[in-house]
Amino acid sequence: MITAIVLIQTAADRLAEAAQEIADLDGVDEVYSCAGDVDLIAMLRVRKHEDLADIVPGRINKVAGVLDTDTHIAFRSYSRRDEEAAFSIGLEEE
Repeated sequence: MITAIVLIQTAADRLAEAAQEIADLDGVDEVYSCAGDVDLIAMLRVRKHEDLADIVPGRINKVAGVLDTDTHIAFRSYSRRDEEAAFSIGLEEE
């Protein structure tokens, strides 16, 4: 599975609508509105790099109000949640 983080600039008057339209796209797991240099951050999870080409320029960039995108592909995930899940395998209480 390939994870990509897409930083999205939107027109101010279309932020909420653009966020929902992007969240409804296949391959998009989550969309966050945020403060800072970007308006939205979308988390994508796809099987092939070609799928990213379909989603980002093919769909996200065509959503009304989207002004710019910057895509980052994740190589590896580090999180406490992943670590805790690994240690709890087979240790469920009855």
